[in-house]
Amino acid sequence: MVAKWTPDSWRTQEARQMPTYRDAAALAAAEAQLGTYPPLVFAGEARSLKAELAKATQGDAFLLQGGDCAESFAEFHPNNIRDTFRVLLQMAVVMTFASKLPIVKVGRMAGQFAKPRSSDTEVIGGVELPSYRGDNVNDIAFTAEGREPDPARMVRAYNQSAATLNLLRAFSTGGYASLDRVHGWMLDFMGRSPWAKKFSEMADRIGEALDFMKACGLSPDTVPQLGGTSFYTSHEALLLPYEQALTRQDSLTGDWYDTSAHMLWIGDRTRFEGSAHVEYLRGIGNPIGMKCGPSLEPDVLLRLLDTLNPAREAGRITLITRYGHDKIEAGLPKLVRAVLREGHPVLWSCDPMHGNVVKAPNGYKTRPFERILAEVRGFFAVHRAEGSFGGGIHAEMTGQNVTECTGGAIAITDEGLADRYHTHCDPRLNAAQSLELAFLLAEMLNDELAERRKAAA
Repeated sequence: MVAKWTPDSWRTQEARQMPTYRDAAALAAAEAQLGTYPPLVFAGEARSLKAELAKATQGDAFLLQGGDCAESFAEFHPNNIRDTFRVLLQMAVVMTFASKLPIVKVGRMAGQFAKPRSSDTEVIGGVELPSYRGDNVNDIAFTAEGREPDPARMVRAYNQSAATLNLLRAFSTGGYASLDRVHGWMLDFMGRSPWAKKFSEMADRIGEALDFMKACGLSPDTVPQLGGTSFYTSHEALLLPYEQALTRQDSLTGDWYDTSAHMLWIGDRTRFEGSAHVEYLRGIGNPIGMKCGPSLEPDVLLRLLDTLNPAREAGRITLITRYGHDKIEAGLPKLVRAVLREGHPVLWSCDPMHGNVVKAPNGYKTRPFERILAEVRGFFAVHRAEGSFGGGIHAEMTGQNVTECTGGAIAITDEGLADRYHTHCDPRLNAAQSLELAFLLAEMLNDELAERRKAAA
C-alpha cells in the first residue's frame, strides 16, 4: 500500500542536501509568509507544458531547456533576463527552422537558486564554514555571517522569481518574441562569431517567408503563433520548505501543484529510494524531470518511475541524462532498454554539462565545448541504436558575454577564462557558444529524423 501523500509528507523521509536552520521560529515564519503569497505559476500552465512534453515524448516536438546554473541576487537585472531569453529564442528558431519540429522552451529561470554540494562545509585558509548552497539559502561570501543559512532569503528569492516571471511573460506575449523581430534578437557582441552570420542569413529567409505570408493576409497581428511564444520555467526542487510553502490545490481538478515553477526536477544526489525529494515530487501534478547518471541502475530507475508516474501519464516524466562525453555510450543503453521493455512513456533529454567539468591549469573550473558536443553526439547515437527518441537538451547557459566554457568557434582558451568569469557556481555557455550548439544540434536532430523516416518507409 502506498502511503497517503500530503504536501508535508516528505518530512517523514530522508532529506539530503538540505540546509540546517538554527532559528526554527524564523524558518516557520518564512514558510508561513510564503504560504500566504500568490502562486508564481498556475496549474493550467503546468498542464499545458505537460501536453507539449507528451508530444516530444512521441517524437513530435523537441525540448529546449536552458538558463543559469544558479540565479543570484547580485546579477538580478532586466537586461540579464532579456539576454538569456533572447538567446533561447534564437536557439529555438534555429532548431525549428532546421528540423520543422515545434520546440518546447523551458528556462532554468525564476527559481533556480538552490544548489547541491558535495560537502556540507568548506575550508579556506584553515577556516571551516558551511558550504554555499545558493542565494536562497546563504551567501557566496566566505564569512561566518554570510554562510549561515537564513530563511528570509526564501522570501527574497520568491520576490525575485515573481519579478523575473513578470518580465518573461511580457517578453513572450508582448511583441518581443514576434518572428518579424528575429533580426533584433542578435546580441551585439556576437558579431565576431561565424554562427552569427549564419543566423543572420537564416533570419533573412524567415523574413522573406513572412513577407510572402503578409501578402497572403497572414501576419503576427492576425496569427498569434507568429507574434508570441509559449515559455515555461523550471528549477531543481531542492529546498523543500520553499516548495511546500508554494504548493497549492487546484480549484478546477482538486490536484496539488507546486506553483513555484511549471516544471521541477530532482537531482542526481537526491533521487534515491526513500528520498524526501521523491516523496514530495510524487504528489504534485507538474511535469517533473529526473537526472540520470552513471550511478543509476535500471531496476532502481524503474522503481522510481513506478513511484513518480504510476499512471504512466505521457509528458509527466523527463529523464535528463548526465554521464560525461566518455561514459554516455557505455552507460545509457541499459537504462533505455529497461524503460522501453517496461513501456514507461518518458522524454529523454541530454544534459551535456554536468559530466564534463574539468579544472583548467590556472585553477578555473570549466567545461570544454568539444566534450559537450561529444556527449550530445553520443546521446543521439545511443537512441538511434536502441530505437528510441532523443527528444531534448538541458544546458547551463547565459546571454551574457562570459568566458566560462572553453572552445567553440570563438575559441575561448584556458588563459581567457579569467576575462569574464562571473558564475556563482558552474561554468555556463555564453550566447555565441549557445547559438553554435543550436546549429550543430539542429544538424544532429535532422539526421535523427531522417533515420526515423527511413526506418518507417
